[in-house]
Amino acid sequence: MVNTLISAVTGRLTSKGPEYLDIEVSGITLRISTPTTTVENVGDIGETIKILTSLQMRQDSITLYGFISENDRNAFDTLITISGVGPRLALAILSTFDAASLASAVSAENVNAFKSVSGVGTRTANRILLELKGKMEDSWSIPTDSTEVDDVFDSLTALGYSVQEAREAISSINSPDLTIEEKIRMALEHITNR
Repeated sequence: MVNTLISAVTGRLTSKGPEYLDIEVSGITLRISTPTTTVENVGDIGETIKILTSLQMRQDSITLYGFISENDRNAFDTLITISGVGPRLALAILSTFDAASLASAVSAENVNAFKSVSGVGTRTANRILLELKGKMEDSWSIPTDSTEVDDVFDSLTALGYSVQEAREAISSINSPDLTIEEKIRMALEHITNR
């Protein structure tokens, strides 16, 4: 069940592990499960950070899952609606692909890309492709031309921006008809106006 009770957490990063962040908020430390890419790109211990979250309530647990970008959170929420894909497998997928790369793999119908994720076999990979094909466009605001997304991403990281900054900036671009140069300009404006 997807619950939007807690949609984001802002606080001081107190520790991090391979797939989690501990964030202190008003004297309470929350453990937030995350893809490994989020752990790698979130910041340093002691910094104040903001993580977008998805609260998942199961019979035996309540867990917060955290993401750097809205698209990654939307991808997670979409992935866990697929039969056979629970939160752990969704995190493993998002540790391998960000939302834009995931969209690219789905568009290309790249079964082998999904099979490279630990825990995903041929049958699950095919099911993910089939079910994501229709859902992806509805809930993710990702430009459909993944080559252009890659070019914008590469340009931003070459300019010295972090992976997190580049992902957030690309997620903010809502005009697919723009040229690559215009997309880079919009992404740079997003970064400087934060």
